[in-house]
Amino acid sequence: MIEKVSHIGIAVKNLEESIKIYENLGLKLEAIEVVESQKVKVAFIPVGKEVRIELLEATSPDSPIAKFIEKKGQGVHHIAFATENLQERLLELAETDMRLIDKTPRPGAHGADIAFLHPKSTGGVLVELCQEKH
Repeated sequence: MIEKVSHIGIAVKNLEESIKIYENLGLKLEAIEVVESQKVKVAFIPVGKEVRIELLEATSPDSPIAKFIEKKGQGVHHIAFATENLQERLLELAETDMRLIDKTPRPGAHGADIAFLHPKSTGGVLVELCQEKH
């Protein structure tokens, strides 16, 4: 079951420049984290009490974010929905026509467990499911 929109991931070339854009809108940077397994540096910018913008900068030319920017340019990379029992949800989705990029959860930013659904199954949008740590 989807609980809420967790965050919107935006691929950027330069994290510091992109942070300034959102600060100019009146939003405040919460934190920056490097996620080595994803080869990405993430800036967390809360919007209200429950949703975040996550600015994603590649830390390696072979990272998924670098490849995304090379192919499509900067912009919205994915939308993430919070769910409980992520592993169970993935098992349920595997029984449908939904294509899973991740069949099991993996560690993501902000201490969450994450899994991605293939855009060919979600109307062209990369969807992340995340089980947030409370």
